[in-house]
Amino acid sequence: MTTLNLGNLATFRLVIQRGSFSAAADVLGISQPAVSLQVRQLEQFLQARLIERTGRGTKATAAGMALLLHGERIEQAVNDAVQSVDACRESVSGSVSLGTGATACIHLLPPLLQRLRERHPLLAVGVTTGNTPEIARAIEENRLDLGLVTLPVSGRNLEVMPVQREEFVLVIAEQHKSQVMQATPTELEALPLVAFEQGSGTRDLIDSWFQQAGFQARPVMQLGSIEAIKRMVGARLGYSIIPRMAVETPRDSEGLYVCSLTPPLYRQLALVMRKDRALSKGIAEIVRLLQEAQ
Repeated sequence: MTTLNLGNLATFRLVIQRGSFSAAADVLGISQPAVSLQVRQLEQFLQARLIERTGRGTKATAAGMALLLHGERIEQAVNDAVQSVDACRESVSGSVSLGTGATACIHLLPPLLQRLRERHPLLAVGVTTGNTPEIARAIEENRLDLGLVTLPVSGRNLEVMPVQREEFVLVIAEQHKSQVMQATPTELEALPLVAFEQGSGTRDLIDSWFQQAGFQARPVMQLGSIEAIKRMVGARLGYSIIPRMAVETPRDSEGLYVCSLTPPLYRQLALVMRKDRALSKGIAEIVRLLQEAQ
């Protein structure tokens, strides 16, 4: 035995309190030899004699008395620890690290995280931005707990939970909305496109939308920030195709004309985590809120 056995300690205290091994055995519902064995194991661990027999029963030795004083504090510490664990079971606390794209970070997460903070003030959520492959890799390497990414995502150890199907829309300066009637690839092909930079999943999706109609997207600008794209469009330098969440509020769409594409274009957002990751209450609550936001 290399650590103090709390069960043996409790048995020793009970023997002293009851005055005999047999009385302690009756309380515990075990045999007297079993009680004697537990006390003997405790003495072997501490390398000290703890109990001596007298004509009137048993009493603690000097070492045993010293242990009894500590035993009360140990019992209290154990009770406090159990209560702390019980409190964690009842409340949502701890920390969760979440990775997502910049657009979702700016336009989707703030109200959700605010609601989460109001409901569960003890839960800390850290957010990191990146593209889908970066986030998937960080999750597989246990650098992130959870990711909100755009499908498809690859990874043999990943569990994928679809949460939202999001529409892409056309945005163009309000003054130029007469240039667009139906927002089809044919209609847009001749207009200047302000696009996401190449290599992103979003750009691949938009390129595919044009290619399916037999056209090749030829942007006049390629930017990595959706807010920069909106500024360029608002300055009447071209149109863009962006997620609807980025222009959902009047503030976000100020100066812009927004309309659906023909044919419509969507992307699927999903939560990803390692298959062997324990689903903590914090992670479960984030999943629930994102599913509610659909």
